[in-house]
Amino acid sequence: MFKKRVKMADISGNSSDATLVMASLGGDRDAFCEIVTRYQSLLCSIAYSSVGDLKHSEDIAQEAFVEAWKKLDTLHDPVKLKSWLCGILRFKVSHFRRKEAKQPVKDANELSEATSGVSADEELENRAIREQEQALLWQALEKMPENYREPLILFYREQRSVEHVADELELSEDAVKQRLSRGRKLLQEAMITFVEDTLEKSKPGAAFTMAVLAAISGASSPPVKAAALGVGVAKAGSSFKWTSLITILAPFSGLVSSFFGLRTGLDQSRTPRERRSTIKFVALFMLIAIVYVAGMFAFKHLAVNNEQSATLYAIFSQCLVFGFSASYIILVIRMFKDMRQLRAQERLFNPEAFESEAHQVGSKQREYRSRFCLAGIPLLHFRFGMPEQGDKPVVGWIAGGEHAFGLLFAWGGIAIAPISVGIISVGVISIGAIGLGLIGLGTVAIGVVGFGASAIAYKGYASLSALGWESAYSGGFSIAKEAALGPISFAKHINNEQAAEIANLVLFAQSYLWALGFISILVIVPAALYSNKVRQRMGKN
Repeated sequence: MFKKRVKMADISGNSSDATLVMASLGGDRDAFCEIVTRYQSLLCSIAYSSVGDLKHSEDIAQEAFVEAWKKLDTLHDPVKLKSWLCGILRFKVSHFRRKEAKQPVKDANELSEATSGVSADEELENRAIREQEQALLWQALEKMPENYREPLILFYREQRSVEHVADELELSEDAVKQRLSRGRKLLQEAMITFVEDTLEKSKPGAAFTMAVLAAISGASSPPVKAAALGVGVAKAGSSFKWTSLITILAPFSGLVSSFFGLRTGLDQSRTPRERRSTIKFVALFMLIAIVYVAGMFAFKHLAVNNEQSATLYAIFSQCLVFGFSASYIILVIRMFKDMRQLRAQERLFNPEAFESEAHQVGSKQREYRSRFCLAGIPLLHFRFGMPEQGDKPVVGWIAGGEHAFGLLFAWGGIAIAPISVGIISVGVISIGAIGLGLIGLGTVAIGVVGFGASAIAYKGYASLSALGWESAYSGGFSIAKEAALGPISFAKHINNEQAAEIANLVLFAQSYLWALGFISILVIVPAALYSNKVRQRMGKN
């Protein structure tokens, strides 16, 4: 499983733009150099068409590629790579023009320096001649409108192909032919041969690519938030009106649920010791969660900045996931056991705290069973009081309590049902701190499909760590047998289009926001309703 890591899949010259972007987002500089090789002539030609200086045009194009590397995560549609690069370049050209406008004597100084060095030696003389040729070339081109100049420059710097120029500038072939014809007529007859030959010789080559590679070698890899969906997002698009609300609501749903859980526990408590115990267990749950999240971010940071030890940190991250899961399971079991023992002791030593009818053992206010039953099982069954010695699990078609078994839906500390929500939940669709099911959702999601902060599944999707059998996608560690997408990835196929297809990112892109909304509703709403019912039935302390 760990035989491949951050290094991306092999990239060939026939790879699509989307594939190259995915690989580059994973930190593969070779893939980005393939992008540079593919579009360097286009960008240099457009820059030259705007500024009229070969050296400056290549400098501007290099700056554009470096900027693209740093901001590659902002490209939400890899298919539009070429247009996005051209947009960055035109911004750089505009900035260059504004800067040059403030230095009116620059050209005069350069001309003076070139003239004074002509007689120094043969190399300086050749350089001066080339500069003069370029000056004459630009004099011929400068008078042409830019919409004619760009196709003409590309035509002679590239393959002298109308079809290629049309593709690069996103024009029809007829439009390119018309502009080339008009452009040639605008050139002075005596300058045509000279211009064509000079442009052909000025085409950037491998040296340009190496210069860009050198410039980005010191820069960190682009963030992978764009790879959160990568090619899948590009194909699926986004049409969610409530994206911002859902994205903000989902991460806070656990915190909101914890608040209601704390309030419920305090309402169920009758003595100071019970209240202190409730606060202690809620604090322990939150402390373990904080240690888990902080540890995962720390391991990710260490892995990204120390590639040689990335495998070791990936192992540590998975140990932390399993440690978090084991801690929560043990803590839940211990919490209910301690609560029962504490309640029995408090009834013995503080009987006055339990004099009200609501807090008598067997009180109807502690529990609700609906009269309607199906197959001998109540439709609704909820327990509202603190666990007592001898309490049996709550069972119903829809059930809620510390141990809840539902034939349709269950909510509680430990919940088991086709649709279950709890600290520990088991079901077809399970949502919880530990969610185990066909579709597992939660802090640690375990199932055929897992979706959470960490996922352990056949197909895992997570924000911090995904351990998948077939595929894994995460914003941190992604480990799988076949396909993995993420900044620290281990699999047969890594951060490429094939990996995205195996992971079904198109379907994921279309559904993940609705999944977040579904999780938020099922986590917050039952917790709020249950808390209010406990307060009504058991009395506010």
